[in-house]
Amino acid sequence: MSMKIGCHLSSAGGYLAMAQTAVSIGANVFQFFTRNPRGGAAKPIDPADVAAFRAYAAANGVGPILAHAPYTLNAAGAEARVREFAAHVFVDDLKRLEATPGALYNFHPGSHVGQGVEAGVAHVANLLRHVCAAAPTGGWKTTILLETMAGKGSELGRSFEEIRTLIDAAESQAAKLPNLPTAKPLFGVCLDTCHVWDGGYDIVGDLDGVLDAFDRTVGLARLKAIHLNDSMNARDSHKDRHEKIGKGKIGLDAFRRLVNHPKLRDLPFYLETPCDLQGYRDEIALLKSLREPSA
Repeated sequence: MSMKIGCHLSSAGGYLAMAQTAVSIGANVFQFFTRNPRGGAAKPIDPADVAAFRAYAAANGVGPILAHAPYTLNAAGAEARVREFAAHVFVDDLKRLEATPGALYNFHPGSHVGQGVEAGVAHVANLLRHVCAAAPTGGWKTTILLETMAGKGSELGRSFEEIRTLIDAAESQAAKLPNLPTAKPLFGVCLDTCHVWDGGYDIVGDLDGVLDAFDRTVGLARLKAIHLNDSMNARDSHKDRHEKIGKGKIGLDAFRRLVNHPKLRDLPFYLETPCDLQGYRDEIALLKSLREPSA
């Protein structure tokens, strides 16, 4: 299987423009914000643009695309209005993504802002139950992913155990809904290399051990995407500052192991490093050059 790699792109020009930009820089996947990352506005879906995108993606082997929820979405917020906004945005995003079947939808689990982890987990579970209840019969065409977080402040998802707790709570809430399939897990995970490093996981010195811990705790079957980001900070800093590939504390050798690891190499990789388009083109070429033939 060829390497699935791309980066975060602006959605200003629409789906087709993103796919064309991705191909122009050597990518075959891409990530985008579903709406302004600091606000709630979303552009209307253009059916002609979606149709052109789907034809172009099929012809050029582009996908899966990863839609990223806005940063303003806090499913664990203490205020009801914050959680209601999160629920509205989440469902609206998934309705819009029905136009592009097979997409992934990634969100940050949120911050409990002093309520405590237990209360925050309960709020996230309630939101995800609401999201599942709003799904058409058979479920959404998009896979929902919880992102691993660095653990700054009161962030949820700072450990594999917290991610599993969130998933279990949400699936328990959604289990009795009549409109959902029962043959597969409802939720997956996007692992962010900067976040897990800053969160204390030694992906530099013990990648096998980290992946074994993820498998025991969450299950590798739930791992659907990787955010490839170097880190400006030392391990266990809980700061979440992305750096260009090979320029930070994780380092190039670790990324060589990451993109070639048999448990990861077939997953889609999405760059979120502090780069312009040329920088992403260079990083994609660099990471492809690190790729080794499969055994």
